[in-house]
Amino acid sequence: MKTLLLTTKQEDIKTAAQILRRGGLVGMPTETVYGLAANALDGQAVSGIFTAKGRPSDNPLIVHISAIEDIEKFGLVSQFPENAKLLAENFWPGPLTIIMPKGDSIPKEVTGTLNSVGIRLPAHAGARALIREAGIPLAAPSANLSGSPSPTTAQHVLSDLDGKIHAIIDGGESDVGLESTVITVCTNPPMVLRPGGITLEDLREVLGEVALSDAVLEKLRDGEEAASPGMKYKHYSPKAKVYLVRGGDDEFCSYVNSQNITETVALCYTEDIPHLSSHTISLGDKSDYGTQAHNLFSALRQADEIEGVTTVFVRCPDTKGLGMALFNRLIRAAGFEIIDLEQKPSYTLIGLTGPTGAGKGAVGMLLSDAGCAVVDADKIAHKALTVPECIVKLTDAFSAEIINPDGSVNRKVLASCAFKDEASTQLLNSITHPVILTLAKEEFEHLFAQGYRHIVFDAPTLFESGSHTLCQKIIAVTAPRELRLARILIRDGITEAQALSRINAQKDSDFYTSRADFVISNDSDLEHLKCQTERIIRELCL
Repeated sequence: MKTLLLTTKQEDIKTAAQILRRGGLVGMPTETVYGLAANALDGQAVSGIFTAKGRPSDNPLIVHISAIEDIEKFGLVSQFPENAKLLAENFWPGPLTIIMPKGDSIPKEVTGTLNSVGIRLPAHAGARALIREAGIPLAAPSANLSGSPSPTTAQHVLSDLDGKIHAIIDGGESDVGLESTVITVCTNPPMVLRPGGITLEDLREVLGEVALSDAVLEKLRDGEEAASPGMKYKHYSPKAKVYLVRGGDDEFCSYVNSQNITETVALCYTEDIPHLSSHTISLGDKSDYGTQAHNLFSALRQADEIEGVTTVFVRCPDTKGLGMALFNRLIRAAGFEIIDLEQKPSYTLIGLTGPTGAGKGAVGMLLSDAGCAVVDADKIAHKALTVPECIVKLTDAFSAEIINPDGSVNRKVLASCAFKDEASTQLLNSITHPVILTLAKEEFEHLFAQGYRHIVFDAPTLFESGSHTLCQKIIAVTAPRELRLARILIRDGITEAQALSRINAQKDSDFYTSRADFVISNDSDLEHLKCQTERIIRELCL
């Protein structure tokens, strides 16, 4: 379809309202982020939101109104509790969503299996004008592709949803920049499910006791139902891999500067920029959480516009005031991966990587002889395929054909599905890499408890999985392509075509050597390999 670009002029508002009354989809401005609006009373229209966004249908939506009277007028709730009225009096219009018992007029497409519904009265004049003109409440999650950074400009919406929705109203840049605070009054005491521009402290000033859901700062537990948007899935993430980095000013800058600076971007404070060698995007001054919130989603989108960037390191805020809302968005953008520079590891982790056939295994044996514990990432990967949560996600992604009659994963069938194209491989990695990383960390701690102080992580995809961020030092092992081919043919007993297919599927040697602290060129005999490895062992004081 052709997506119309509209303004907040009355004539354009009328055009958008007509689209919504006919069951269409409109990107609308609000003071928080841009929303993708549909008639909240029309289940079929609401279903279109999930299709356009690629959003899981069990993720509930928020209903937007133009006046408090709309709640009773449209029968949106079965009960309007007194504490909810008190919140509305103090914070509406504004960036607060109040979850109440839902009314009969709300279709299941809005709330899924929940018996409650989130209601919000936005402060943005253009949003309220659209709702009034349409004459209906509007269900409206953020107007972006599911999982990507939320949009704070009409151009962001156009970039994600052009041709997928009927119209976009350009109402300027969003003021707040983060989605609304979500509080439920269906619990005693009321509970914050998602932090935002209205802080926990603000809410407690009005209501007294207000609880904080564990899922604000942590993952939902397996099987736990999401009562609010933004709780269940990885959200807000650009294409580049995001890491949240906890540490002081000097620690953060030193860590980022120690990485491959041409492929990293730091989302940092203005004060950090003179001390960083990588690409930088300022979120704002260190103490200005309001500006940081306003800039966050735009900055995450900018990261993907820098050529060659694969990794984003972001300063970790504290969880006081608006900082909690920033942390909530960032921890989900990072897939709950935090690099904690304040927590010093009690062991040295050495990454060992390189292309297939280079000889990592031989180097690993030499390091083992020197007293290191060696963890094989391939074995950890096999173990990951036995984790129930991982199996469920793989089945959903690649079909039940990957499962054997006994419930185990058929690795050959999975490989045929996952390695057929780059998109499928990336999907596999997005599911398995976090599980592998968790299992690997558990193994590292187990070995440390056994007395090992130097641990080697032998991982072919050390960089692709993000495991390199855990390592204090990295060793890359390389060899000429022809020699690697000969070794693979002898080692694995496969055809030359199969061996070449494996070699071609991997990065070239520069990918590994440019990121490593030490490089071993395994292009001669065992004595030459030993000589190079022993030099590294001496430098590392193993």
